[in-house]
Amino acid sequence: MRWENLREDGTTEQTSLFEAPLTPPDRGTGRAGLATPSPDPIRAGQDGEALAIEIRARSIINRVPGADPMFRWTINPYRGCAHACVYCFARRTHEYLDLDSGRDFDTRILVKTNAGELLRAQLARPSWRGEHIAMGTNTDPYQRAEGHYRLMPQIIAALRDAANPFSILTKGTMILRDLDLLEQAARVTEVGLAVSVGSVDDEVRRTVEPGTPSARARLGVVRRLSDRGLTCSVLMAPILPGLTDSVEQIERTVAAIAAAGATRVTPIVLHLRPGAREWYRAWLEREHPRLLPLYRELYGHGSYARASYQRIVTTAVREIAARHGLNRPGSPRDAGRREPAEDAQLPLDLPMAGV
Repeated sequence: MRWENLREDGTTEQTSLFEAPLTPPDRGTGRAGLATPSPDPIRAGQDGEALAIEIRARSIINRVPGADPMFRWTINPYRGCAHACVYCFARRTHEYLDLDSGRDFDTRILVKTNAGELLRAQLARPSWRGEHIAMGTNTDPYQRAEGHYRLMPQIIAALRDAANPFSILTKGTMILRDLDLLEQAARVTEVGLAVSVGSVDDEVRRTVEPGTPSARARLGVVRRLSDRGLTCSVLMAPILPGLTDSVEQIERTVAAIAAAGATRVTPIVLHLRPGAREWYRAWLEREHPRLLPLYRELYGHGSYARASYQRIVTTAVREIAARHGLNRPGSPRDAGRREPAEDAQLPLDLPMAGV
């Protein structure tokens, strides 16, 4: 895998993705816990510090393929994700870089340092028609590296200034840093916000998505956004078979979501695409081997759980949600908007999209 003109040092000669610049850039340390690559090659599966690999992207607005996708355009300022969710469907995208979908995805984070300026240029093109842009559709824009690089304020400001509609899906609490910008954008265009909370079981979270804030912290984000007049829905995603799918667990999670002031909750059962499938199975064998027969039964023939199981779980969530006053007809989310959905994110078979 080779690239041109993407390294942050601006080199114009063709270099391998896995060769760091001969002289590391000056901003080499303290990148929200991400180190600078050494002059040595970046090898797949290598232990050591998490790395921020700075690149200059050629485009930042990515088109979603398909005849009728949930959304047509996305922005992903980062590639790879320090949330380290073992089930993350985006893991396979790292394989297009000759990195692995396991540890490398969690610790080799590509940062599109020119995202803000590039977005302004693309929004100003006569060919751009001001269509809705979704964020958080591949990796979380509010993952740990954002604390240092601050790409999202630049992106939100560009979308605000162009009055371009957008949505953000996140598991991070850092979105609260950008509340003022989000309010300003919401005055001039449609802004959709959603937080992903699969369960309020913190013991499960610590092992299955170790780099994420707790469910309590994420629901605090929902409350803060709602208190500021910004409509926020919750994706109850993913619901994990045998771990977070009991009626009691669903009841507790939906009740907490409602108490946080969410307008809607959308249940999504775990799906396991290649790349994530292998990583999740390894975790399951290590942490919950008793559940392997259940997963063989549910996922033996594809990436998605059996339709009958999905219907049972999603029906239970919707009935409990209705009892807690969620998903009412006529709520702001029903006014012709399409909210971001993790199982609608389909551009992942396209190598190097947006890089």
